[in-house]
Amino acid sequence: MKKIEAIIRSSHFYPVKDALHKIGIDFFTFQDVKGVGNQKSEKTIYRGQEYDLGSIARTKITIVASNDSVDEIINAILCSARTGEIGDGKIFISPIEQAIRIRSGERDITAL
Repeated sequence: MKKIEAIIRSSHFYPVKDALHKIGIDFFTFQDVKGVGNQKSEKTIYRGQEYDLGSIARTKITIVASNDSVDEIINAILCSARTGEIGDGKIFISPIEQAIRIRSGERDITAL
């Protein structure tokens, strides 16, 4: 099993969600996150307070899937989130040793 974490532009969440549903990925988690990128940080002053505009709002999607579906998931994310510009995001893939469904005690692939 693998854990796929994709950090994407928040504006591309719904196209990515639809692409994942089309390939049968109906369960995943997501959260709104902020980060900094390679571009220089901009600052502005508003009412005497300095604000850092360098943090970028993004959405992080986390999916745990079987090894044989990883490439299909990655392709769905790439096709629906890519604009070709700086800031499109990143995808990280990690091994998962075990998964357990709390309700039934099922383990590994059957727990997904």
